[in-house]
Amino acid sequence: MDIFAQERDRLLSSTARTLGIACAAVSLLALAYPGVAEPLHLAAVVPLVLVLIVALAIVGRSGGHARAWVVVGLAAGIAATVVALLPATGEPSPGIATAVVPLAGGATASFTIVLSSSRLRVVTASVAFVVAVTLVALATGSLFTFPVAAVVLGWALVFVAGIWLGRSVPLAARRIYSIGNAHRAERQASETEAQRRQGARLLHDTVLATLTLLAHSGVGVTAQALQAQAAEDARLLRHLRLGGTPQPQASGEYSLETVEEAPLGQTLESVKQRFGRMGLEVSWHGTGQVLLPTHVLDAFLLALAECLENVRRHAGVTEAHVTIIHDDDMVRAMVTDAGVGFDLEGISEERLGFKESVVGRLHEVGGSARLFSSPGSGTTVVLEAPR
Repeated sequence: MDIFAQERDRLLSSTARTLGIACAAVSLLALAYPGVAEPLHLAAVVPLVLVLIVALAIVGRSGGHARAWVVVGLAAGIAATVVALLPATGEPSPGIATAVVPLAGGATASFTIVLSSSRLRVVTASVAFVVAVTLVALATGSLFTFPVAAVVLGWALVFVAGIWLGRSVPLAARRIYSIGNAHRAERQASETEAQRRQGARLLHDTVLATLTLLAHSGVGVTAQALQAQAAEDARLLRHLRLGGTPQPQASGEYSLETVEEAPLGQTLESVKQRFGRMGLEVSWHGTGQVLLPTHVLDAFLLALAECLENVRRHAGVTEAHVTIIHDDDMVRAMVTDAGVGFDLEGISEERLGFKESVVGRLHEVGGSARLFSSPGSGTTVVLEAPR
């Protein structure tokens, strides 16, 4: 049995249990009302109704698989109806037929909910229905009375409800399952796209930067610095090929070890030294003694390093200033240079260097980046990341 059928049977049996116990309790209260049933026969009805309630409880817990208890419950319900409608002395009271309606048309009929999933069970329910209606008709003296109509209506409603639940629950479950599959596929596609974008950023910050230097014959960079950067890039590619997930500490420097938090000051110096070897003097202002979660620190430093790389490549100066400030919620870095600057409207927003390596990285950790520049007035970039 698949999971959808199991969920269907569980819902059907729990519904039958709740409805049946409620109707049995109502019928007992009605029979116990003074003048409705004789005390002797009420005492005989109560044990049968209790057996009916026990059968409903067991069927409800078993998910509808306790078929023997379904038969026991039907027999107990019919027997209770017979005992209640056949007093030992005199004629039955006028209200007794009405009092057994919840018992015959509700509690006993509730088993129909779990009997509506196969033809054999439907036949069993039909026999019980005929017996229940016949007993009430004999007690009232006619088929065309309110108690008989109430019993017929009760069985009909319960039977229809059982069929509707039995067909709609698996359909709804399959739709939910298909939605779940679609969600998992979408999430997997999103993760794949995120990995692709991360790979593009890593290549841009490392291998492409090194290839750019080679294309310009390493102008402004010592041979030792170029060799060191190429070695770092080769180590990164080797780790990626072996399935590693690098945790970047600075552009061109990667570690495969992850920690909960790391101090910003320890990694700012490595960034300064790296760009110093490449001919860009970085002056730090403010404090670097800030603890950041590893993933935030990675994004913040890589965005900062990309800004410095843009200064080195495009600003036409050999010095940049980085001011670090922070409060209880955010850490901010302001990267400024006195270079040639540029017209913001003349630069495409789709350029990978800024959109992905700076804005994209910070956005993923809840941060942001703002760019200010004009021709001849240098460039300022403000980076923000949450603590």
